[in-house]
Amino acid sequence: MSILIDAPTWPGHGRLWSHLASDVSYAELHAFAERIGLPRRAFDGDHYDVIADRFETARAAGAELVTSREIVVRLHAAGLRRRKVSRLAP
Repeated sequence: MSILIDAPTWPGHGRLWSHLASDVSYAELHAFAERIGLPRRAFDGDHYDVIADRFETARAAGAELVTSREIVVRLHAAGLRRRKVSRLAP
């Protein structure tokens, strides 16, 4: 299992957030997220957004602390990186 998480430093909606990802498969990521109680709506294309309050839960369950950049590098290397699609039509 290679579940990755970065530190909760990303601001949004008045809170800080982490990114939770897998460099093995989306199936592994979804199973891990379900095991720690993350809702599927927290999935954002190739990672889950994790509120700071849930960071330690993810770490205790085995998520490896890495930098945000390391998550992107490892997702690219595994062929799992999905670019965000702009929601604004040209």
